[in-house]
Amino acid sequence: MTNSTMENQTPVVFQENFNQFQPIDANQAWSLFFTAGKKDKKLGFNPESGRFFTFTLMAIAATGVVWSYFFSHQPIFPIQ
Repeated sequence: MTNSTMENQTPVVFQENFNQFQPIDANQAWSLFFTAGKKDKKLGFNPESGRFFTFTLMAIAATGVVWSYFFSHQPIFPIQ
């Protein structure tokens, strides 16, 4: 195997030229998540896409908390 084909198979976070211990932004984090660590710039450089996925995940979590609260308790005003 050549070095270039080996780098394509190795997840980007284990390559020596990844980011030299610099903090990553939301786009890089979500790109690494969606590509299983293969590419860190798949979503591009627009910060809006990273914010979109982050806020979507927070909205799903908040909806789950509210949903579980309302449907696991007795009704406040029972219908008679």
